[in-house]
Amino acid sequence: MMEYTGKVREITRDAKSNNFIVSVELDEAYFSDLKKVQEKGQMSIAFKEYRKKRSLDANAYYWVLVEKIATLNGSSKNVVHNIMLERYGALERMEGGQLIPICIRDDIDHREMDYMHLKPTSKTLEKGDIRYRWYYLIKGSSQYDYLEMSVLIDGIVSECKELEIETLPPDELRRMKEAWKP
Repeated sequence: MMEYTGKVREITRDAKSNNFIVSVELDEAYFSDLKKVQEKGQMSIAFKEYRKKRSLDANAYYWVLVEKIATLNGSSKNVVHNIMLERYGALERMEGGQLIPICIRDDIDHREMDYMHLKPTSKTLEKGDIRYRWYYLIKGSSQYDYLEMSVLIDGIVSECKELEIETLPPDELRRMKEAWKP
């Protein structure tokens, strides 16, 4: 799969087929890649609004703060990471925008999980003598775009200040969040 950023330059309609013809301007692309796409013929094409991707510096800084909180509280990094995602994370959504529900046994500590991140709901169900709880799936921070990562960083910085953990000055935080890479 190839993914590019750019903008729609022109939209016309073919008089014979009545199909739309969309001309796009790509920020960066290789001619050889585009020729391969053209040779494949029929393609599935999706347009989505462009959003800045998060900075790798921001992700590294986030994990530094997770470790500081874990050390102070005597918790694991997984637990702190999952708590931060519960409070400030972005919920995973299906293609149609629906949230992704998951039901697991209520006695399982979802905050210890490192393979998926869950936000608990108040909905439970009983099956025999076992209680189950419904959760929504949270995106892992490695999938976050610029805006989602900014919310996560602001949240963990706020938590650190409450715990009297030293954080970067506001202008350095702002620079780090703005230093995104496409």
